[in-house]
Amino acid sequence: MSTLIDAQVAQIRQQLIGADALDTLRLIATEFAGKAAFSTSFGLEDQVITHLIFAHDLPIEVFTLDTGRNFQETYATWSKTVLKYGKRIRAYYPEHGQVAALVERQGPNGFYESVDARKACCHVRKVEPLSRALVGKEAWVTGIRAEQSANRTGMQVAEYDASYQLLKVNPLLDWTWEQTWAFIREYSIPHNPLHLQGFVSIGCAPCTRAVKPGEDFRAGRWWWEDQSAKECGLHATTPPELSTVSH
Repeated sequence: MSTLIDAQVAQIRQQLIGADALDTLRLIATEFAGKAAFSTSFGLEDQVITHLIFAHDLPIEVFTLDTGRNFQETYATWSKTVLKYGKRIRAYYPEHGQVAALVERQGPNGFYESVDARKACCHVRKVEPLSRALVGKEAWVTGIRAEQSANRTGMQVAEYDASYQLLKVNPLLDWTWEQTWAFIREYSIPHNPLHLQGFVSIGCAPCTRAVKPGEDFRAGRWWWEDQSAKECGLHATTPPELSTVSH
């Protein structure tokens, strides 16, 4: 990180001392007017942030990555959210040609065969579309909570994301699962019904299962793989390949 970027991030962190989630979003909306975006997958945390942005009419673009393999419950939550707030949620989709090549190469469910195959699927369906979604943005808001995984405990409310070369902001970083649920109920926010069936972290249908008692929050994602540092690549620390990004 350059000295200039380091100083800018430090300044934002200083401004956010003592700020709650809404204050954080208001600051980002002001500091990065027209250049801030929030990525939602319609999970519990994302619904909290979507509510804060829409209910307070903050100028932060809300978008989602539609992988084409989501649960029907996720699409239903998407629909209910749009109806409740009357706001637009922009969708980014995988490039057709890349999906066709992926399926031709490894079959429709090849991601079960190896970690590399799974990451290749995540790259085509999530990482590459995210790269397009963040073009021209200077701040990226996420629903990350430190409690979700060991990989996320070291994150901060505001940090520089070298992969996408922008500020990444995590307003709910210190929230607990119980606190998140309490907020959802208090404001009658639409939520994915799968959360009530043991699903904590919800991704693509073929790659997500309910969490068993005693398992951590990410255990239901890619459950057939090693349990350490399971991420799809959206929050990786190395830059994605951008050669296929359409600007």
